[in-house]
Amino acid sequence: MPGADWRSEKAYPDANKAGAADIAWEWLRRNGEYQRDYLALAMSERSDAMPDHFRQQWGLSFRS
Repeated sequence: MPGADWRSEKAYPDANKAGAADIAWEWLRRNGEYQRDYLALAMSERSDAMPDHFRQQWGLSFRS
């Protein structure tokens, strides 16, 4: 919801149904350091594969 006020309960009507992973993602995607690191990774030659150090630094895991 671009431009939504993140402080408004109306912007997140299903917040009570959010799991830990949902809340973690909302925090992470707003983190300026993560945004900077992700942008650097996306612009690098290795953007086709997420390096282990990036996943470990940010606590990322992916389900198969």
